Amino acid sequence: MNTTLHELESKRLIWKARQTSEPYNACMKGFEELDENLNGGLPEQGVIDIHSPLGIGELRLILPYLRERLYSQSLNNPDDKQTQRHSLVFIAPPMRVNSEMLAEFKLVLSKVLVIHPSSSQEALWAAEQCLKSGCCKAVLLWHKQLEIHQVKRLQLAAQKGDAINILFRQTQESELSLPVSLSLSLSPHEQGLKVEITKQKGHWPKPAFSVNMSKHWPELTVKQRPNNVLPFPVARVS
Repeated sequence: MNTTLHELESKRLIWKARQTSEPYNACMKGFEELDENLNGGLPEQGVIDIHSPLGIGELRLILPYLRERLYSQSLNNPDDKQTQRHSLVFIAPPMRVNSEMLAEFKLVLSKVLVIHPSSSQEALWAAEQCLKSGCCKAVLLWHKQLEIHQVKRLQLAAQKGDAINILFRQTQESELSLPVSLSLSLSPHEQGLKVEITKQKGHWPKPAFSVNMSKHWPELTVKQRPNNVLPFPVARVS
């Protein structure tokens, strides 16, 4: 092989059509539209990269998944009570975490840890330590820009601790293809969120789809107008 091509391939800058990755183990019990389009659900471990404007419902999208992921670890014994034994970690969240929203989905607030690091390097270090500890099954990290080697370290840490790392970024700062298990791009939709799968390990991309959140949060969605109702023009007052 040409030396230049070999170097590019080693840096994951060349993709071959015959090369496919093994699909990840999926965790269901999320939103129906999300599970269906993701061939079973979000990954049980690894790194998920989410590109989303701030405050459009990006956290609400993953709440059912987080509940299932945190509680499933204590359901191996059928005689065991359904209790949350592992921690949920928020690292560098851009706004205050809504405890009422977490409690609504039965997440134990005493098991929630919020970390405000003083630098991006400290944030990455904290995420890596939490992921590989085995105590934190879900680590949510807000970070502006990541390099390939940094994501690889997070992947290895998640694998070691059997955990999931969810990255939130408002804009796609880099065109690098990061070695993540799943990458999603979110945008607002009148019934909830519009979701575009930009990368999924072991699967081909699918068309964008919408996730209906009106069942859980009707006050945050636009009420659909019946098809037999026609709007009339408002009379102008002279």
